[in-house]
Amino acid sequence: MQHALDIFVGDYRAGSVTNLGSDHNVFVFDPAYLADAERPMLSLGFLNAKGELSALARPPRVRLPPFFANLLPEGQLRTYLAERAQVNPARDFPLLWLLGEDLPGAVVARHAAGIVAPPYDDAVVAPEVENDPRVLKFSLAGVQLKFSAIREANGGLTIPVHGKGGRWIVKMPSATYANVPENEYTMLAFARRVGIDVPEIGLVNSAEIANMPPEVRSDLGMAMYIKRFDRDGDTRIHIEDFAQVFNQYPAQKYENVSYANMLGGIWRTMGEAQAAEFVRRLVFSIAIGNADMHLKNWSVIYRDGRTPELSPAYDYVSTIAYVPNDKLALTLARTKDWSQISDDRLERFARRAGVPRGIVLNSARDMVDRIRAEWPHLNEQQLLPQRFIAALEQHINRIPLFTRGIAPAVGAGQEGRDEAPPAEIA
Repeated sequence: MQHALDIFVGDYRAGSVTNLGSDHNVFVFDPAYLADAERPMLSLGFLNAKGELSALARPPRVRLPPFFANLLPEGQLRTYLAERAQVNPARDFPLLWLLGEDLPGAVVARHAAGIVAPPYDDAVVAPEVENDPRVLKFSLAGVQLKFSAIREANGGLTIPVHGKGGRWIVKMPSATYANVPENEYTMLAFARRVGIDVPEIGLVNSAEIANMPPEVRSDLGMAMYIKRFDRDGDTRIHIEDFAQVFNQYPAQKYENVSYANMLGGIWRTMGEAQAAEFVRRLVFSIAIGNADMHLKNWSVIYRDGRTPELSPAYDYVSTIAYVPNDKLALTLARTKDWSQISDDRLERFARRAGVPRGIVLNSARDMVDRIRAEWPHLNEQQLLPQRFIAALEQHINRIPLFTRGIAPAVGAGQEGRDEAPPAEIA
């Protein structure tokens, strides 16, 4: 039997996704949406070379088209939600059906006939899941285990029934890697110090989060919470990540697209100010050793429903403490090697992106100066161990873009710094 989900951007019907009997999934735009010159934006990824809306010609099987596939969680979170709801995690359509009322951004996916939960078979949801409080019906893209949460008047955090409607994202600690929430909190706080737009963030002991699913460990220490920038009270603000912009599936988030492709697209569609901001954020990510700035960790926000700009920053984690020899997530002028990032490399980056070199170099140098000035405050709250900060200083002092060195961060200590180049105060 065929089923169709109506796709809305806010209250505006943009089209429908139909699951055919062969498990192919086809998206078709609503003719009224196509005809409306003032329509809200669904995705830059649906625009062809002429700037016209165009859906995929060949419907994918099992998977949804890339825009919709990227609305769904990945990895550990996807498996967790699928198991709770008795959904086959390989199939996108029933997951979109189940999670469609609380997707990222302003997109809502709702069954055309008003059927709330998919029918039971060996690959989809059992009928009783609609009223089962153990089933969390929200979608937060990404692989880390995270939950949508409500912040109470006393400042505490609660996971709502079904997980729906939260205005905060709680990111749980890892049993494999130490201090990941503290790491992300520290890097985002530092990003704010150097002028990057960062949502409200905080740390909470995971044992103090109310209504946590019983199968989730709450004994691993601190969790980080971050305010959702795609929600403002009851208003949904539309966003999309760059995997959606470039029509890439989640599994392709490290492939096919370079930072020059991203910069060029931003320059053409958003203008100089946003292109400069992209360069500043990229330089910041290089400085902190964030090897995970793939397509899904950059997003576009449509505050007025139509005009794209870079969203507030998120998922800033210094990964080099966990994987010391890691490299950039995407290529930057044909390299992923931190030690190759120099002014010359940035000039090549500008040429490849088709962006004036002055915009790239001036924005990069501006961020280098900000980082150098604020670096002593990086670990001001003493949340990260000394060896971690020392490794980070070794990393940044090996990058030619930071040739004058960086002053030691507060709390860095001397442990592990024997092999680092001499730090200098700019």
